[in-house]
Amino acid sequence: MSQRSDATARVADAVPEFAAAFAFEEFNAMQREALPALLESDENVVASAPTASGKTALAELAICKTLREGGTALFIAPMRALTNEKEAEWDRFEELGYSVYVVTGERDLDPRRAERADILVMTPEKTDSATRKHESARYGFITDVDCCVIDEVHLLDSEKRGSVLEVTVSRLRRLCDPRIVALSATMPNVEDVAEWLDAPPESTFAFGDEYRPVDLETGVKTYSHGENSFADKYRRLYRALDLAKPHIREEGQSLVFVSSRQDTVRAAEKARDETTEWEIEMGSRGEYDFHTAAKELENEKLRHAVVDGVAFHHAGLSRNDKDLVEQWFKEGKIQLLFSTSTLAWGVNLPARCVVIRDTKYHDPLEGEVDISPLDVLQMLGRAGRPGYDDVGYGWVVCDADEADKYRGLLREGKEIESTLAGDIETHLNAEVAMGTIRGLDDVMDWVETTFYYVRAQSKPDAYEFENLRERVRGTVESLVDSGFVETDDDLGVEATTLGRLASNYYLRSTPPSASASSASATS
Repeated sequence: MSQRSDATARVADAVPEFAAAFAFEEFNAMQREALPALLESDENVVASAPTASGKTALAELAICKTLREGGTALFIAPMRALTNEKEAEWDRFEELGYSVYVVTGERDLDPRRAERADILVMTPEKTDSATRKHESARYGFITDVDCCVIDEVHLLDSEKRGSVLEVTVSRLRRLCDPRIVALSATMPNVEDVAEWLDAPPESTFAFGDEYRPVDLETGVKTYSHGENSFADKYRRLYRALDLAKPHIREEGQSLVFVSSRQDTVRAAEKARDETTEWEIEMGSRGEYDFHTAAKELENEKLRHAVVDGVAFHHAGLSRNDKDLVEQWFKEGKIQLLFSTSTLAWGVNLPARCVVIRDTKYHDPLEGEVDISPLDVLQMLGRAGRPGYDDVGYGWVVCDADEADKYRGLLREGKEIESTLAGDIETHLNAEVAMGTIRGLDDVMDWVETTFYYVRAQSKPDAYEFENLRERVRGTVESLVDSGFVETDDDLGVEATTLGRLASNYYLRSTPPSASASSASATS
């Protein structure tokens, strides 16, 4: 992997025509090391770098090179909330005369604007939709992409969404073969991702913790588990408050992650009751201007909490309320913030102390489910405020029976696995419906373009690599038996009307299975 660091430090020297698009004047050490691969080469790039080390600038450098050459850049953000954030941030490109257009399911698509855009911002799901329908006039713009930046590529490991990103990137490469720049905060097996994306060693980077602007100390704290899960939440909350309190006393801030939107509200209300008993000055109740500004909040419970320095943040809040909470947290007016994991994926709100109160969430079908290990690492990565703290502190609060599991995670990290096996029928059906796969031989050709195939080669026992061809053939037979696909005597395959409808309307050919991926069970 590359170790070059001979690039210029000044933004104005590296990308003079885009200097105004950057919020700083000099690149840091990590950015300088990756800069030649991004600006002086057309090779695909894969980079893993700690949270808060400046990964966003790598994406922007790749975009600058694309714009300089008259091309179109696509930025795939891991969730819809971040597409809106990028739209706001990249007004800087608009001011330079380039068009930024966000394409998400919550907005009506303007095909002409999308076609004329210089920078497209989309989620994996919307990119999947566009690539499936690329032959239509409405989505034809997707085949004109010259560079695709994948933010937080470790989303590949997500059981619910990883397979969508995986097959979409593989499909996009077949359609228009854009340059791929894949970025992640957590990627121990960066070489596997590089192999999947054909990124050569000189443009594959694994930046370690020494590139973090603030040192990170992490640990596991246990609590006394009881019979009542509701009471256990409060036991963990008190544990979290005990961990946050000394940092708040020293004018630091604490960010506590909980499992649901409702829990952010309940935890903030209870914490507000507790913190008023602390002999610590919190909030801005005595500040008339802030008290007046708080009235702009639409959420009544939030309005009451912020004046005492406590707040909550989740995707269900209005844009106005989220913006104000983020602004006041950055300004230090909010000392204790409760959030869902959404806040860990890209929203730049570091805190001196981060506590993960809940390591599980409730799934309506499966009951209590562990939060993804990569989500845990992503959340802890928010600890430490560059420019304010020398050290950030991150804690996982869990039952004593699970303490060793999380200590191992903090010590060793978590490799990215493919989750395609759990949903392969649905995605295979989509490829047949698109005409990508016309025969049984095409099926394996398609599989070999996936991250699943790369990981199966790296971990042949876990992925049962020796039986891969037979399992793929069995998947085709299952689609035939279910009426989604039909075959002919010449080993050709073709989608039925049912198969095409399933692809167009994103219907699963089989119910999702939590245990379908053998690799995830062994990780």
